[in-house]
Amino acid sequence: QVQLVESGGGLVQAGGSLRLSCTASGRTLNLYNVGWFRRAPEKEREFVAVISRSGSSTLYTDSVKGRFTISRDNTKNTVYLQMNSLKPEDTAVYYCAANSAAMAVRSVDYNSWGQGTQVTVSS
Repeated sequence: QVQLVESGGGLVQAGGSLRLSCTASGRTLNLYNVGWFRRAPEKEREFVAVISRSGSSTLYTDSVKGRFTISRDNTKNTVYLQMNSLKPEDTAVYYCAANSAAMAVRSVDYNSWGQGTQVTVSS
């Protein structure tokens, strides 16, 4: 099973940018589709974006389209989430997750998760 570690979270003003990283160990990440999810305070965990094993396909939730970009560098065993034009409603703990079967948008379809990284956007 692959182990995942997120990094890159922090405090940023509205309109600012952050880049999150999800680095894998244990197994090579190019065996997996990788998704980003987030959980805001007192809300359910929600899908943000997913990228295919090769990086040729991506999906985004509507609220982040045009602002967030998911990418990967399989030589570094890392997936990124570039977040631009951040809004206070993007404040959440962000998690990456790995799925060997499909580009899923449901969290139940992922069996490897990182510990999360906090993103706080101030107004």
